[in-house]
Amino acid sequence: MAFLVVFLTFGLETAYFRYANNSKNPQKVFNTGVQFIIFISIAFVVLTAMFLDSIAAKMGYADHPEYIMMLVLIVALDAVAALPFAWLRFHRKAKIFSSIRVASVVINITSNILLLVVFPKFLGHETVHYFPWYLTSNVGLVFVSNLIASLATFLMIIPVFKEFKFSIDLELLKKLLVYSLPILVIGLAGMINEVADKILMKHLLPDPATAESQLGIYGANYKLAILMMIFIQMFRYAFEPFFFAEEKNKDSKLTYAQIMNWFVAFTWLIFLGVTLYIDLFKYFVGPKFRDGLVIVPIILAAKLFLGVFYNLSVWYKLTNKTLYGAIIAILGATITIALNVILIPRYGYIGAAWANFACYLSMVIVSFIWGRKIFPVPYNLKKIIAYSLVALAAYFVSVYLPIGNEVLKISANTVLILVFVSFVLLTEKRKWFSQTSS
Repeated sequence: MAFLVVFLTFGLETAYFRYANNSKNPQKVFNTGVQFIIFISIAFVVLTAMFLDSIAAKMGYADHPEYIMMLVLIVALDAVAALPFAWLRFHRKAKIFSSIRVASVVINITSNILLLVVFPKFLGHETVHYFPWYLTSNVGLVFVSNLIASLATFLMIIPVFKEFKFSIDLELLKKLLVYSLPILVIGLAGMINEVADKILMKHLLPDPATAESQLGIYGANYKLAILMMIFIQMFRYAFEPFFFAEEKNKDSKLTYAQIMNWFVAFTWLIFLGVTLYIDLFKYFVGPKFRDGLVIVPIILAAKLFLGVFYNLSVWYKLTNKTLYGAIIAILGATITIALNVILIPRYGYIGAAWANFACYLSMVIVSFIWGRKIFPVPYNLKKIIAYSLVALAAYFVSVYLPIGNEVLKISANTVLILVFVSFVLLTEKRKWFSQTSS
């Protein structure tokens, strides 16, 4: 499902930001991009419907082709809504954007509660008389809940279409697709980096009897990096339209460099917040899964580097060299698969975590070296390294601090976090580290 959403949007969100900022008629860019996604999505739904039974059989759901159809409709609705959401970001309508996103989640949760809990409680086995057969199974009801949420989201975003016209500019579409196809590859490679470990683990672990439990432990502890992932996603939503608009300013590169400083500082703060308070965060994980807490710092650091890679992406997006970004993403996916194959059989889920870390670190290194030759941004390396070293020092001091009492331990860790925050604020205020050109 995640791969399909990436595929159907074709990377056109980024292409829209790129060309809308350089166009005298941004609405034409929007119209052209949306029409292409609508066409692709309708074709996808129609083709699936035509071959639904054979597709369902090959996927192992011959008895429930309706699951596949609902999944396809969900993906198609989400794809068509992608560019209208990009329109809201482009026009800096953050309140509307976030309101619709939150409302979508609330509708999804409410639908699940109604369909899975409330209706069965009051209707009991009589549900078969009120609903089609596939609405009497929990799996079918979950699909329906997601379909309701996606449909509601699409209806809420319809006002964005008030100036939309069916008038496609083929020359503009060609430019959009040339720019966005490598972005599509980046998105697909990114999905490989995110899901390959979970898919491969149960096939690569030497003992099939424990494979499922190791996968469960890995997945449960992986989710403790959610704060980092939420911040990075929030940052991406805001940063992408911003840096395209900022390109026109003569000091734009200095702005990108300053953003990187604060981004690195804040993500290290999240890293410390989760790892130094792991005795509190562990309660979000069941007792049987806590052996896997050792991977949490590794995954947090991996996501931090992923965020840095998004920051560095300005060089290939602003210079229209998105193909270079695709090459880096493919390199990352190759590293992910190779290291998972090598490390998982020997080290289990810890090997999968290190593969994730190595992938994103490699992507950052390659992107930085390549980018400085094509679009040099004066990143303050001294400051970035200083923030990283101080954060890591705080982390390792906490790890090796011989305090057995949990309250005292948390108190000491709080002091370490305050030391890091103070260092960042004093550094920014006094400019101890001069700007270093990349």
